[in-house]
Amino acid sequence: MLDYDDDEARHYDASRGGEPRARAAADAAERLLPQGPRTVLDIACGTGIVTERLRRPGRTVVGVDRSPGMLGLAARRAPGGVVRGDGTRLPFASDAVDAVVIVWLLHLLPDPLPVLTEAARVLRPGGTLITTVDKNEAYFAEDSDIAEVTADLRRRHAPQVPDRSARLLRWAAEQGLGAVGRTRFPGTGQGRSPRGWREVIEAGRISWCTHAPRDQVAAVRRRLAALPDQDAPRPDPLYRLIALKS
Repeated sequence: MLDYDDDEARHYDASRGGEPRARAAADAAERLLPQGPRTVLDIACGTGIVTERLRRPGRTVVGVDRSPGMLGLAARRAPGGVVRGDGTRLPFASDAVDAVVIVWLLHLLPDPLPVLTEAARVLRPGGTLITTVDKNEAYFAEDSDIAEVTADLRRRHAPQVPDRSARLLRWAAEQGLGAVGRTRFPGTGQGRSPRGWREVIEAGRISWCTHAPRDQVAAVRRRLAALPDQDAPRPDPLYRLIALKS
């Protein structure tokens, strides 16, 4: 895991789309949040870049994160609105909040169910749980030549990911939570070019390549190198949010 208390905290926002992506994420969450006076918990709030955008008159928004480095930055954006805590042991009573928001966390966890179970615990009856799902598929939500070139390798060798929506919806049904909304938001300015994809593959950062035979990966890299406009970014990733209600 990354050390979020050191350099990662200072550079986190800029390395992940900065203000445009945070604005898009908050706007998408807003479309799914219940309206009117509410208490909203933002789990793994990080630097608070999304948390601050969820604040409204009459709405109490609290961000929780276990990283002091991240919370130091979040406290500047949401003074008095952040608290240190772990997503698997939230410092809140049961039935305490009207909505829980989880953005860009579940895909990082070996098992997201303890965090989801804890989120469900703190929700009041009728509360709403909003989370990102299927993060690794975001780059291929729109058709492109890169999506076509990589499709077979992804289909054959993509590992089972923690934030797979089908799995989370099964868990939700078992907990008495039903899907009540879905939306998407862009990772503005984060579309990768063919050259960019070759670089991240060569750096070993793409899971469906690290699990594939070397000759198949080499063939995909050659096909990527043959695409036109090597430095032209393809469509921005489209991240998915789902809303579950008790």
